Amino acid sequence: MLKNKKIIVGVTGGIAAYKSCDIVSKLIKLDAEVNVIMTAASVNFVSPLTFSSLSNNPVVCDMFENPVDWNIEHISLAQKADVFLIAPATANIIGKVANGIADDMLSTTIMASTAKIVFAPAMNTKMYENEILQENISKLKKRGYYFIEPDSGRLACGDIGVGKLRDTSEIVDYVVSLTCNKQDLKGKKILITAGPSVEPIDAVRYITNRSSGKMGYSIANAALDRGAEVTLISGPTTINPPNRAKFIPVLSGQDMYRAVLDNFNDQEIVIKAAAVSDYRIENPTKHKLKKKDDNLTLSLVRNPDILKELGEMKNSKILVGFAAETDDIIENAKCKVKTKNLDFIVANDINEPDAGFAVDTNIVYIIDKNEKIEKIDKTSKIDIANIILDKIVSIDIN
Repeated sequence: MLKNKKIIVGVTGGIAAYKSCDIVSKLIKLDAEVNVIMTAASVNFVSPLTFSSLSNNPVVCDMFENPVDWNIEHISLAQKADVFLIAPATANIIGKVANGIADDMLSTTIMASTAKIVFAPAMNTKMYENEILQENISKLKKRGYYFIEPDSGRLACGDIGVGKLRDTSEIVDYVVSLTCNKQDLKGKKILITAGPSVEPIDAVRYITNRSSGKMGYSIANAALDRGAEVTLISGPTTINPPNRAKFIPVLSGQDMYRAVLDNFNDQEIVIKAAAVSDYRIENPTKHKLKKKDDNLTLSLVRNPDILKELGEMKNSKILVGFAAETDDIIENAKCKVKTKNLDFIVANDINEPDAGFAVDTNIVYIIDKNEKIEKIDKTSKIDIANIILDKIVSIDIN
């Protein structure tokens, strides 16, 4: 999906530099051409030979080393890039670029590049929250540079807080999305649901499912990159929501139902990728249920069928559903298209390896209301997201 795309990966001197190896590996698996530029500090964490082996290209470290060819090295790299990713990005490199300093190969190449430049910061929490760094980030954002916000958690220094490099799969998905130049959804209002629902049993326990939200979030990011105005309604996930979307966090199926109906009328397209529990506890308790000698019986009642209700009131809106199945995938999906009045459904067999919940790839069938079936073999979820959006655009045009 990145065939013929040229990506430069800049690696700076932080402990997260080892994660850049995984980023390069994932980009190569997506058929990108990858060149790596390392700062002098970064080679203390990872050997240039590692990146050379992963990328199948020479690694540039020193501004004054003999060039591989007779092009001026930094200009040659700068001109060939589609996306320039700096991961990890230290406070030092962010400060240099923000203030026009070009004193090594990485900063010089960034300054000479007209590609989309993406920083994925990783550093100590206090450094990240420092007002000077935040001013530098703000300055670069205003000039059109992209930032992949860091995660929160336990850092290498032992502190707990914001500053962890984002998950490598999320970084790669972001790079993929930037290579999509389509603006065929510009101005379209799209509502996307994602993640699981959480149905409380008592004050500490709940029923949920294995949905990670990755598919729904991939669709949201792809739609944003294609110009859509996105409302993302999500159950609890570990994924940072896209800051360009209107984000509505929910917990239970009933929360999801209310949020979807509250926002439905303003939308032109609705994609229901969330895995909402079919049932909820009839009478959850506000205190913790104590263990007894006998068995515990829980009474379950039906949650609202959000997709079916939307199908009854959709009018001219485009409505897309999802189905995670273990048996009779095609027949079950066809039935849902009819009973829920969908334009099409995206169905997958969760028994398949590398498909379904909590993974970065999927294998799906797209089935429309005319029972036309299209199988999408294993590929990344961001790739599938764009295939889904392509189909929506074709329906909208016709």
